[in-house]
Amino acid sequence: MQAYKETTVWQDVATNINHTYLLDGDKMVAYIKFSTGEPFYFSKPIRIDKRGRKFDLVEPNPFNAIIEPMPWIKQVAGSKPGVFYTVNTDENTCTCPGFTFRGACKHVKELELA
Repeated sequence: MQAYKETTVWQDVATNINHTYLLDGDKMVAYIKFSTGEPFYFSKPIRIDKRGRKFDLVEPNPFNAIIEPMPWIKQVAGSKPGVFYTVNTDENTCTCPGFTFRGACKHVKELELA
């Protein structure tokens, strides 16, 4: 997962507010609202349409610093190299495609057994 800051210039100056998003492919896992430092995590990832919008990669990932102090949020490796998912052990949710479609996955089960 990677963090992206939206840099879209909107026509309406009043709505020219962009947020920082934690994206897993084309799915939004969390976001940090403009002018705050507090992330909001979705219980299930939301598909985001990037058409007509501009994003810049944010390094270092601000969500990693926020995730680490929260013991109920775990980063797990996916089956493909370089792919990571976020598991919420309190809510037993995962950002992987398997959990999105079936409501269950091996990542949540593995952490339940640990």
